[in-house]
Amino acid sequence: MAEDKLLVEMYTDGACSGNPGKGGYGCILRYKDRNLKYHEKELSAGYKLTTNNRMELMAVIAGFEALKQPCRVIVSSDSKYFSDAFKQKWIDSWQKNNWKTAGKKPVKNVDLWQRLLVLMKPHDVELVWIKGHSGHEFNERCDKLAVAASLGENLSDDV
Repeated sequence: MAEDKLLVEMYTDGACSGNPGKGGYGCILRYKDRNLKYHEKELSAGYKLTTNNRMELMAVIAGFEALKQPCRVIVSSDSKYFSDAFKQKWIDSWQKNNWKTAGKKPVKNVDLWQRLLVLMKPHDVELVWIKGHSGHEFNERCDKLAVAASLGENLSDDV
């Protein structure tokens, strides 16, 4: 039952300097233990050459990869690209149309969308869009993580 699953709050953001350019993502996972004490985990990584949309998706992917059991997950993101894909049901159409858009063009970032769908499957997921750079505490923290990661040393290749 969903009520038995741990409730995890996931906050995500991606950043890119140039599009494409150096990029990074930030993710914060939060949950309360039985004593109602919050626990947090911050995740981030930077890439040599990527896009903002890829970093937005990688933030969510990293969050789901960090979960060790099926959970109820509230994902809060400022990415309309990510949230609208589910809320507007684009993802359903893309899959039905063999990963083609309504205009019959290949869906961008299909590798990440497919990876994300597999990771989300065992969880009960709720998506919340939040306005970026509006003072939301966790979105602002994720933005700082993403930007710092994009400016870091030893950036990874986005393959």
